[in-house]
Amino acid sequence: MKSLGTILDPVDRRLGDGVDRLVCMHHHRRLRRLGWAHALNGAHEDGREGYPARDGNRVRVLVDGEEALAAMVAAIAGARSHVHIAGWFASPDFRPTREPGAPTLRELLADVAERIPVRVLLWAGPPVPVFKPTRRMTRTARDGFTSGSRVQCVLDRRERTMHCHHEKLVVVDDEVAFVGGIDLTDLAGDRLDSPAHRSDRALGWHDAATELHGPVVADVADHFARRWSEVAGEPLPEAVPRPAAGGSCVQVVRTVPERTYQFAPRGEFTILETYLRALSDARSLIYLENQFLWSSEVVDVLADKLREPPQERFRLLVLLPRRPNDGADTTRGQLSRLMDADAGRGRLLAATVSAYTQGRTAPLYVHAKIGIVDDRWLTVGSANLNEHSLFNDTEVNVVIRDADLIRETRLRLWSEHLQLPEADVSGDPAQVIDEIWRPVAVEQSRRERSGAPRTHRLALLPNVSRRAERLQGPLRGLLVDG
Repeated sequence: MKSLGTILDPVDRRLGDGVDRLVCMHHHRRLRRLGWAHALNGAHEDGREGYPARDGNRVRVLVDGEEALAAMVAAIAGARSHVHIAGWFASPDFRPTREPGAPTLRELLADVAERIPVRVLLWAGPPVPVFKPTRRMTRTARDGFTSGSRVQCVLDRRERTMHCHHEKLVVVDDEVAFVGGIDLTDLAGDRLDSPAHRSDRALGWHDAATELHGPVVADVADHFARRWSEVAGEPLPEAVPRPAAGGSCVQVVRTVPERTYQFAPRGEFTILETYLRALSDARSLIYLENQFLWSSEVVDVLADKLREPPQERFRLLVLLPRRPNDGADTTRGQLSRLMDADAGRGRLLAATVSAYTQGRTAPLYVHAKIGIVDDRWLTVGSANLNEHSLFNDTEVNVVIRDADLIRETRLRLWSEHLQLPEADVSGDPAQVIDEIWRPVAVEQSRRERSGAPRTHRLALLPNVSRRAERLQGPLRGLLVDG
């Protein structure tokens, strides 16, 4: 006799497929109405908005908070003209570095503001205090930055309902810009962590950002200036593109919902556009680190790649948090689609990481938003792979085309997660996934299930199966972008 779960699984799957179609149809109608249908179907249209890809840039990919925050602090402290910061939230008492006597963020900015303008643009929080940061928290943070200092801090309330301003930017003197996923706060978790990810912390934090020099910095500066001028009512001088500083081609891509700002009345959806195009063009490897994986459009492309791989050695590797702070069932439901598409052929691996030192594990939150395709396309920024980031929040990513830098970045990340020297993970990606990633993840998950102590930070993402609740992902996507 069939169990109730066995009977309901096919129903759940069919309902999930139906809601997925509704989500995609809704997004297509919305973007077609706005003149952005090409973001979904890959066809170019004349007059579309967005920044161009720019050659001649020098890029550092900063992995984890210890490296990234130190670089930001050094740039801010050495500023000569101005400092501009845009974020989801920032805490005045956050210490971005921890050496003895290190200043808080408020102390750092207040000191710099004595000699040059310092402008901070933060989300105002949700109109109803259903999640953090609440509007009371953001007002307190604003007052913490501005009281007794020359720092200007403005709160942006122009969000879509139940969405936010999520980008994380620092621009110094229009000469260097930082774009990534790292917030200047310890709200929900301390962003200052190192690749060692020691297990003596309450919650470890894996994240990434980019440090940019060269012509592309003017585009990051321009984006901040446009938001600031509308929200604060203070026009800023136009950023002048800097001379070439390196050999990387970089493009600033954004999500700006329609009717949020006058500078983009039809919105901008170039993060979605570039992700879908890059994933569709993938030939051998897609590697994703992200906080969420809800997007029906993204999962559609990934599932197609798994069903009809471009070549036998094609692999899809996703690294996600074990317990995201929202939507765990949503991600698991969408991953079940990918499990179905892979059909046991071993081209898909969904993994997670924990903090691990001296035989002890502790929680580690994967907050990075990184995409790598074939070691020829790399994106880093603030955008998660969900409807919030691709359609409804304000987000900024950079897309980098520099094969040497991209491969170097992937090897750094794989070395960190596999706890091996880069030389040991530098072989054929499919072979490294099959012979190192998968065996380690499977063994550590087996140890967890049996109650044996872990010996490594890597593990399979738990609760992922072809029977995971299929309806959760698309239903949530429909509700958050209704």
